[in-house]
Amino acid sequence: MSEDSTRQRDDGPTEGLPEHIEHTVQAIAILHEAHEKRATPLQRLVDEMTATVARPAFVGAVTVVVVAWIAGNLLLQRLLGWRIDPPDFPLLHIAGELSAIYITALILISQRRREELSELREQLNLELAIMTELKVAKLIALNEEMRRDNPQLHDRVDPQAEAMAMPADPTAVLDAFIETRGGPPLQPTQDQTSKVDPSEPKDTASRD
Repeated sequence: MSEDSTRQRDDGPTEGLPEHIEHTVQAIAILHEAHEKRATPLQRLVDEMTATVARPAFVGAVTVVVVAWIAGNLLLQRLLGWRIDPPDFPLLHIAGELSAIYITALILISQRRREELSELREQLNLELAIMTELKVAKLIALNEEMRRDNPQLHDRVDPQAEAMAMPADPTAVLDAFIETRGGPPLQPTQDQTSKVDPSEPKDTASRD
């Protein structure tokens, strides 16, 4: 990152904030900026078109066009006896259906890009949560070690602190969460693996 961009951020909206909050805001801004830089020109065009469709002015413009088309055809039929799109206005129906297909495609493409950014944020939050849990467990372990080594402190056994000093296994935690919701665990436990012996033949006769 160049010095000019860093200086610009320092003089920007984060000026006056605490340093740790400023770094957090800048990290989030860098994440969004990198996501936008990875977008192709076609994806940026699709995003702009989707943003245009989402504006209230677009709904008003479509309403004006539809009313003008219907009124124009009815007026031509009454004054000149011919019309471009006679009632029930099949050309208008076709245009509306094609527009709906294109608008749906634009929304899905834009939504997919937003989901990519959301997945990046979720991955970042998960990594930070696991890293924070490891740091907290290390701090508790160091605190317990200092309590045991300091002669001025009363040495006592604290099972809860000892348990919290052990970093949690993310897979085991996820298995416990899935089992509480009635689903199968991601990996079999030792009790489950000990119950099944692959060397023993299956008793299929009793089932029959």
